[in-house]
Amino acid sequence: MIALTLDFPASAENFDEHGYLECNPDVARAVQEGSMPSGWTHFQQFGIQEARKMRLSSAHCLPLKREKLRRLEPLLRTDLSRRDSDGMVDFLSDQLRRQAAAVSTDAVSSHNYDPFARELISLHSDGWILDCGAGRRNVYYSNVVNLEIVPYDTTDVLGVGEELPFSDGSFDAVFSFSVLEHVRDPFRCAQEVVRVLKPGGDLLCAVPFLQPLHGYPGHYFNMSHQGLRSLFEGHLDIESQTVPPSGLPIWTLSWILNSWAAALNGDTRQQFLDTKIGGLLGDPVSFLSQPFVTELAADKNLELASMTMLRARKPFKA
Repeated sequence: MIALTLDFPASAENFDEHGYLECNPDVARAVQEGSMPSGWTHFQQFGIQEARKMRLSSAHCLPLKREKLRRLEPLLRTDLSRRDSDGMVDFLSDQLRRQAAAVSTDAVSSHNYDPFARELISLHSDGWILDCGAGRRNVYYSNVVNLEIVPYDTTDVLGVGEELPFSDGSFDAVFSFSVLEHVRDPFRCAQEVVRVLKPGGDLLCAVPFLQPLHGYPGHYFNMSHQGLRSLFEGHLDIESQTVPPSGLPIWTLSWILNSWAAALNGDTRQQFLDTKIGGLLGDPVSFLSQPFVTELAADKNLELASMTMLRARKPFKA
């Protein structure tokens, strides 16, 4: 197993503008919008103190990607159309894009593997692991196949979870981290994951429960622990179901409060920030006329909604 680290600390000696913007999407947006002259300016003013990182160019991954795809070839399905490029195989036909609502997005999904995932990567160092919906990885592993709908520099195979382009029983383990809420048919995705796992293979799957709306590019289904379990129960032996440190309730509380506060301005924002937790524990009806409730924009209400209501009508037959 080979592991290539792509993100590394930036310094005045090694600074590269493209690599800095690639690793810091918030800075790239500021430069694009004109609020920051360049990545170098940001690095001098803020990046040094913030210990910002840079990213190696995609060329550093290519030799590993080419060798991985060469070894992976026997496991790829032959009944699906594909397009090959240097270091990537594209199974995203127009039909699959429509079925899965796989559209282009500027959003960057990126997170590190936790200790449980790294343990499985080491355990199956001589085998294959599928990272189903990998996002853009900070470390590129020779034994992990990164499946995505977005052609990140670490993406190996472009495809959708509802129609995995791999043969039955191909993988020693499958990862699915914060992915099933972003697909239109999580039941089909779960079936596909089971199909491509080898007998005795390991699954590590995490899905949000109480998280606000976030799209990569769509966001369809949050799940309770019972809902997640029901996707695989009867097909796999469930060994454990826990809340990892990255899923503790404090993340939900902080996410909602920070996003709510960021949507307010002036005195209303300050009123919200000055409200103590105890003051928010009353009957929600009593807050419905408060400015920090009434002044939230429609898109922010959808992001943080306790529930949404849909009204529809069936058309008359033609």
